[in-house]
Amino acid sequence: MPKKNALPSALKLLLEKGETQFQSGISVDCVIFGFHEQQLKILLLKVDTVHKWALPGGFIKKTEPIEEAAYRVLQERTGVKDIFLQQFHVFGAPNRADASIHQKRYQSFGVKIPKDNWLIQRFITVGFYALVDFNEVKIQPSEQEAQWQWMDIEHLNGLMMDHAEIVQKALETLRTQLAYLPIGKNLLPKKFTMPELQKLYETILNEQLDRRNFQRKLLSFGILNRLTETKKGGAHKAAYLYSFNEKKYQKALKDGLYGSW
Repeated sequence: MPKKNALPSALKLLLEKGETQFQSGISVDCVIFGFHEQQLKILLLKVDTVHKWALPGGFIKKTEPIEEAAYRVLQERTGVKDIFLQQFHVFGAPNRADASIHQKRYQSFGVKIPKDNWLIQRFITVGFYALVDFNEVKIQPSEQEAQWQWMDIEHLNGLMMDHAEIVQKALETLRTQLAYLPIGKNLLPKKFTMPELQKLYETILNEQLDRRNFQRKLLSFGILNRLTETKKGGAHKAAYLYSFNEKKYQKALKDGLYGSW
């Protein structure tokens, strides 16, 4: 029988001391949205011993607010600091947490988790969704994570536990909030064209929008600056580039935008 690797120090501490540092029974899971090649994508990870994709998540320190825990998880995993973050739902089905996931991970190192250990008790999770610039993300995996991958929102399969439900609820919330919150700043480059912004909205909503109505409505919010630069290339006329007005954008995040698409 091949010799098993030694249990990594981080997993050893989590098993033996984790309950003194983290709040037992509650975690955060983050749906990280990015926009790339005209597709809405989410960032997923896979652990060696669990052959299913999962959302980035983590435990909540006893000394930190829940939202700060979500920020910490996102910054540690992506390296991105400019993050649009929204709490959207709590998931608490009695059987949602699969204890075998932790058990398999530790068993791969020859370690058995005691039945009364905090890691395999019931957990509820607080769902957050984050909007990030796809090109700014620099994956920073932990020593236990084998793979990270951006996946098209339309082609998700094989997610562990209730993570498919969490993704769907996050997408529904994003679509609803699109009517009254500006979201493009975190998903697009600093300079973009109106067709690129419209394509982002259409991709999220999964429907086509009238070009003139879309442009008129977005400009009426006063959150865009039209630049003197244009984007050249392709068969169409060069399109003006836009950027977000930071001050007005932040005000819109606070006060909201109104109307439907």
